[in-house]
Amino acid sequence: MNFFSWIILFSVDTLRKRDNIHKRIIFNLSCLNCEFYLFFFLQSLIMNFIADAVKRMKYYKLLGEKTFEQLDDADFFYKPNGESNSIAIIIQHMYGNMMSRFTNFLTEDGEKAWRKRDAEFVDEQISRQDLLDLWNTGWATVTGAIGVLSDADLDKEITIRNEKLFVYDAVLRQLAHYPYHIGQIVFLGKMIKGDNWENLSVPKGGSANFNNSLMNKQV
Repeated sequence: MNFFSWIILFSVDTLRKRDNIHKRIIFNLSCLNCEFYLFFFLQSLIMNFIADAVKRMKYYKLLGEKTFEQLDDADFFYKPNGESNSIAIIIQHMYGNMMSRFTNFLTEDGEKAWRKRDAEFVDEQISRQDLLDLWNTGWATVTGAIGVLSDADLDKEITIRNEKLFVYDAVLRQLAHYPYHIGQIVFLGKMIKGDNWENLSVPKGGSANFNNSLMNKQV
């Protein structure tokens, strides 16, 4: 029985203990088709997790690309100070991390022996197109590895630097890591463009209009 099955069974047991009405409902469900219901509920939960993880990854990738579209080639190498990373370096780092974490995702440690992490933070003579190639290759590796996961894969254990993680937790870990760097990219883009920056989210003072537009779409 996998991890998500235990969650469902725990929830059913909790409901069973609440009161007599819930007891009768759950008892009847158990007698008739509880296993059938739980199986399909579980499948839906698992497949939604995988699909939603890929969707969120693609969303943050798009935020980065909408920033790139506003930048000149030289902007990719801008640093606010000597301790800061440029957008180019952030792309190099994300590429290195993505390739290391998601190459042979289920069968090898996520920190590959061939990864040269320190080199990811060194300024390179690299073109805009080469940076975009790194960007696209890295994201394709990530979404490709997540998209083919099965329900049985999610509670398997993998390692990153010999630390054991369930697969679903490793995915969540990267869903926190990559948006962190996307935020840096967007912030640098706003610094570079100043008043010419094209907003990627709800503009200042525009929350009411934005919310109303969404509500009207749902009517």
